[in-house]
Amino acid sequence: MKVLIVDDEQMIRAVIREYVEFEGGTAEEAEDGMEAVMLCREHDYDVVVMDVMMPRLDGFSAVKEIRKFKNVPVIMLSARGEEYDKLFGFEIGSDDYVTKPFSPKELMARIHAVTKRASAVKSQGDHYEFEGLKIDVKGRNVYVDGEKAELTPKEYELLFYFVENRGVALTRERLLNKVWGYDFYGDDRTVDTHVKMLRGSLKEYRKFIVTLRGLGYKFEA
Repeated sequence: MKVLIVDDEQMIRAVIREYVEFEGGTAEEAEDGMEAVMLCREHDYDVVVMDVMMPRLDGFSAVKEIRKFKNVPVIMLSARGEEYDKLFGFEIGSDDYVTKPFSPKELMARIHAVTKRASAVKSQGDHYEFEGLKIDVKGRNVYVDGEKAELTPKEYELLFYFVENRGVALTRERLLNKVWGYDFYGDDRTVDTHVKMLRGSLKEYRKFIVTLRGLGYKFEA
């Protein structure tokens, strides 16, 4: 496991690096978002741990820039725990959000959960087609009427889980547990926000994601 740690506080970078290396992984460091973007252009990482508040280029801006050329999983770190910040982080493509101060052990558990989900998706070789909606699991691409849809990593994982469980009623709690991979520190609005984003990306094929009032959602095609 190769981790890029991005934080302007050297002590935080050192603590995360120590835990990553203790578990047999390798780590590289960046002091700000601009350096992180350059490193991501030059190297491949299994996950990026990205602080939000940094000089030169903040974490949110760095993630938006990285998402233009790479789908590496990203975990945001921030001393701000407001729900708006968390949802904004998810909307721009981050996979998880951890509030400072944090437990290094909990952060490592989330790193493992994120990388495990990413590798599980990459290992699939299936293609799905529902009318004009085509899903290339191995290539991690989604096409709407022949045009490539720009989905965030979380939108893709949510769509893939829907497709894998098509016809099955999925509660919001189950979606949080399976797609986010742990007891998420959020609520049902997190799922609803991502479903809304996903539906927007699918355009007319949003019809396949059916709302089950008072329960959750179901993929019907």
